[in-house]
Order: sequence, then C-alpha cells, then structure tokens
Amino acid sequence: MDPLAPLANFATQHPRLLVLTGAGCSTEAGIPDYRDANGAWKRSEPMRFQLFVGDALARKRYWARSMLGWRTMAAARPTTAHRALARMERAGRIQMLVTQNVDGLHNAAGSAQVVDLHGRIDTVCCLGCGARSPRQALQDELVARNPQWLTLDARSAPDGDADVNAQDFAPFDVPACTQCDGILKPDVVFFGEGVPRERVAAVRAALAQADAMLVAGSSLMVYSGYRFVEEAVAAGKPVAVVNMGCTRADAVMTLKIEHEVGAALEALAARLEATPCGESLQTLHIP
Repeated sequence: MDPLAPLANFATQHPRLLVLTGAGCSTEAGIPDYRDANGAWKRSEPMRFQLFVGDALARKRYWARSMLGWRTMAAARPTTAHRALARMERAGRIQMLVTQNVDGLHNAAGSAQVVDLHGRIDTVCCLGCGARSPRQALQDELVARNPQWLTLDARSAPDGDADVNAQDFAPFDVPACTQCDGILKPDVVFFGEGVPRERVAAVRAALAQADAMLVAGSSLMVYSGYRFVEEAVAAGKPVAVVNMGCTRADAVMTLKIEHEVGAALEALAARLEATPCGESLQTLHIP
C-alpha cells in the first residue's frame, strides 16, 4: 500500500486547508532546526526577550553570533517543501499558510497567503521608536564595526544564530537606532514575548473557514503554534501532520505521516494539481 495515500485522501476530502509549517520545511535550505526526533532541544534554549532587553552584554552576544549566522540565512533559498506548498496554494487548496519559521522562504517560493507567526529575521525593529529597517543594512554596519569577528570559526545555528566558541563579547560594537538611539532587535518573537494579537486573530479567522488543518515539518512543541491545533480539534476539524519524529499533537491528530516533508508535499502537490476538487485520490507515489 502506498504510505502517502492517506495524505492524498485527506487533502481531497478537505479541500480548504489551514497549513502550519515549522523548521522541518527549511532544513533542506541549510537552516538548522532546534529539536531532535523526540522533541528535545539539540542545543541551549534560544534568547529570551527579557534577557535581550535587560542585559547589554547579552545583546552584544546575540548580535555577534547573529552577524556570523546571518550569512546562512541570507544565502538560503526555498526548498522542495516551500515550492510544493506554493503550488498547492495556486491550485486553490490552501486557505492560509501559517509559518513558525522566520526565514521568509514561503514568500520567496511564491506563497501569497502567509502569516509569519513569529515575524521575519530579515527585518530589524527599534524597541524605542518602532522604526523598521532591512537586516542586511544592519549586517553591513556590524561588519564595518567588527571586521575581526569574521575570522572566527562558527557553526550555523537555527534562525540566523551561530555557535561561537567562548569569547569576550564586551568589545563587540552594536549600533543603536539612527532615529532615536534606541535598542535594535530582530523583528521576530523571542521566547518570553507574545505573538502580536492581529496575527493570532487572522489565523483564527482563516481556521474558522478551513475544512481541516495540515501541519508540515513541526514538532509543535512551541505553544504559539500548537494552540491552533487545539482550536481545530475543539472545533471538530481534523488535523493531519507530516513530520519525522514525535509531536505534541500525537494524541489528538487525525492522521500522521512520518516521512521526509519535502518529498511528501511535492508528491501531494503534483497529485492535487492533476485532480479537481472532489475527485478521489487513489494512490500517491513519490520518486
């Protein structure tokens, strides 16, 4: 039996999908993920909002690592999973795509109805005046002020971070906002920080109109994304998950496909493009 046939049938029976994606969609682009197959942290917990705001040395450490890690994010290109989801949207199968990732690759792949639940790493915001600016402009300034740091051996980490061996971060020079001299922060939701209400409201409105929910490449361990699974289940809407390893929703999901997410979504997109809504999908083959 084709192991992906249940996914094909799920998508056919529920033609208006709310899709929630996670880090598994972007690992093919060279962006590391946070968790292993058991849902445990692979490295230390990411920066917390309270620490970033309250500790100048912590901010220097963050931006030093980010200056080195940004190269991976800037070079990343859409993966098989991103392209497949864009094709599914064009085929009229996706009500809304909600991503927990901050890399912007869904938009780069051509998806239009996207909510960046946790923001975008390619934008910087000022905590003082709210001004926003491109991350690349700050990168150029960071490099100009701290050129010696570029010689450090650093391994890429999730979300534009980098693993840097023990260093004295005190000398690292971080620019302030050019408009108000305020603290600059990546325009993403840190741990300990709330997702903006308008994003949550937009997702809930789309979920109300969707037939079902599809989760792709996420363990759902972060509650900001998992809550929409809870709300879908409470509303009687089925939930399918494509992910390698355990997820927080294993006990409540309707369907789980343990398969490489890009290959599964590519095969699904091809079948949906060839099958009008309402027709039965008998088999779904992957290369």
